[in-house]
Amino acid sequence: MNSRQQTLNSPLPVRDGIAPSYLWLPEGNWPGLLSFLLERYPDVSEATWLARMQKGEVRNQHGEVLQANSAFRRGICIYYYRELEDETPIPFEEHILYQDDHLLVVDKPHFLPVIPTGRFLRETLLVRLKQKTGLHSLTPIHRLDRETAGVMLLSHNKESRGAYQVMFQQRSISKTYEALAPYRPDLQLPYTHRSRMVDGDHFFVMQEVAGEPNSETRIDILEHRGENCLYQLQPVTGRKHQLRVHMASLGIPIINDMFYPETLACKGDDFSAPLKLLARSIAFEDPITGKMREFHSERNI
Repeated sequence: MNSRQQTLNSPLPVRDGIAPSYLWLPEGNWPGLLSFLLERYPDVSEATWLARMQKGEVRNQHGEVLQANSAFRRGICIYYYRELEDETPIPFEEHILYQDDHLLVVDKPHFLPVIPTGRFLRETLLVRLKQKTGLHSLTPIHRLDRETAGVMLLSHNKESRGAYQVMFQQRSISKTYEALAPYRPDLQLPYTHRSRMVDGDHFFVMQEVAGEPNSETRIDILEHRGENCLYQLQPVTGRKHQLRVHMASLGIPIINDMFYPETLACKGDDFSAPLKLLARSIAFEDPITGKMREFHSERNI
């Protein structure tokens, strides 16, 4: 989130579980706000923007309703509701595992994104949960890929949110995953894999390079399943796609991984082959109560 956003209150309320999007106007010269928006968002039609403005759903940080000919001024923050037509339903349900005055703990299904992005808006964990619980201040406090299922923590108390976020920053939280991948008989387990991970050459993927390690995963076998094994993965660090990169690097890529060791053609809305990766459990000392907490996914892979 932009640091300036933290000092502002949105002039538009959460609607049907969807918080308004916002944008700080950059340096530049446009004859009016509409001309900038059409250039910035070419996939959104002029008619759509005009309809939003007519309903009073494009506003600045002071709550003033903006129109097509409103002056373009650098530094203004505009708010609006993002909309998607023909969003594909994701036919899997999240389950609430626990709720108190601070946290909501859920069991996320495969294929469901956590937050609105790209072609997903209503079919996201955050929007579904806001609609289901009425907790409009819900915020994820750690990351879980769309392709990964399992335990996820969200905060709904702004005053205590920072205390829970610090747990992840200080690595004082224990996360255990399970993954189905090929058996490699020559790999001595348990094994700790360390490497330096950086952004890859292709959009969205990561890669390992030479240099000081910045990622670490502990790997062990839980059981054999024919030519594959059910592995237990315990990340010490939390790099994007870390478990997927590490398993692929060892020559045992997680079953149905579409990105590693190589990026495959997008299957679109094909839900037939979920990534065999599950966030099985998460454990920590609660920074508010001092009690040990542990939550387990009820799913299987």
